Amino acid sequence: MARTRRARVVFPEMDAPRVAAAVDRLRAEAICDPVPLSEPTEAQVGAIVAQRGMKPGLARRMLGKPLIRAAAMVAAGEADAMVAGVDSPTRRVIEAASLSIGLAPGVEAPSSFFLMLFPDGREMIFADCAVNVDPDAATLTAIARASAATGQALLGSARVAMLSFSTGTSGAGDSVERVRAAADATGFAGPIQADAALNAAIARTKGIEAVDANVLVFPSLDAGNIAYKLCRELAGAQALGPILQGFRRPVCDLSRGATVDDIVAATAVTVALN
Repeated sequence: MARTRRARVVFPEMDAPRVAAAVDRLRAEAICDPVPLSEPTEAQVGAIVAQRGMKPGLARRMLGKPLIRAAAMVAAGEADAMVAGVDSPTRRVIEAASLSIGLAPGVEAPSSFFLMLFPDGREMIFADCAVNVDPDAATLTAIARASAATGQALLGSARVAMLSFSTGTSGAGDSVERVRAAADATGFAGPIQADAALNAAIARTKGIEAVDANVLVFPSLDAGNIAYKLCRELAGAQALGPILQGFRRPVCDLSRGATVDDIVAATAVTVALN
């Protein structure tokens, strides 16, 4: 899918050796057309002014920051997507995207997902593992809906489970009630424990229908971040992302531990998804 689109992707951290190596591979394998970070342009200034309503002089000064300039290139149509994060914290990538690109219509909060590729061939969406620390019910609802759309686009179907330490009414607490409210709002399964979400036999013992989930929505950033790193380190899963959801144009926020393979694959996913 990515090869058919030949998107122009800007990498504001191209000086980093891992990024430079990934860019060489992306170009050689015709997955995208990497473009260098440009000098500030009036189109970039106009994109920031239109998005934030600030004065042009302030917008020009903000373009001195490479992440903001890369996001402005995407907003101005000078690039089709931005991939960053190996040398920048997530909050800076989100800040740049929010300032220049902005959220898509109807989206209340940005979120992120990892495409998890397991050695046994399973492919899953994990969300949110990088952005929302302690989401309320409305934010969990937004994460779940965005992740369902991602699952449908990348996996061909989305069987969403809203995870909790409780299945049904087996437990109580603030986090359980937030998950329950989001599940009620979306119609997705939840609250549900991870084993019941993945194992039909366990689901039956707990008195619920089998979900066989391929999209897991975690109740907090603690849970999601810990889960994806455990899967990567203990199960040998490849974690592609985090890829941001909810912005007008595609933005990928790489893990600072991303390998060259991870950067290549996450870029391909970003281009294909959008």
